[in-house]
Amino acid sequence: MSESVSEAYAAILGATAPIEWSALAPHFARGQLWQVSTELDLVAVAEALTRDDGVQVKEWMDTDQLCQVDDAQALDWNERNPDTLWAVVIRPWVLVQERPA
Repeated sequence: MSESVSEAYAAILGATAPIEWSALAPHFARGQLWQVSTELDLVAVAEALTRDDGVQVKEWMDTDQLCQVDDAQALDWNERNPDTLWAVVIRPWVLVQERPA
């Protein structure tokens, strides 16, 4: 029996939580940290990855709405340590989104 989209979304939503930069830094160092644009639903992006929806993921990557966290962004988060970071693990990746305050 396959999991329905709503069940998958709910499961991912339940695994999504606020997080401090210090907990994300090791994932950045391993190249496993991906940033999700504020225009997107973090949970929907995670769900697309679990469904292996390559067409949608490529579109987000092509428009820089989903990208690997770069050095400049990591430095910014390290300096500011914002309390608006949310993350979810979709192995082997960690998706992070800075939400508006």
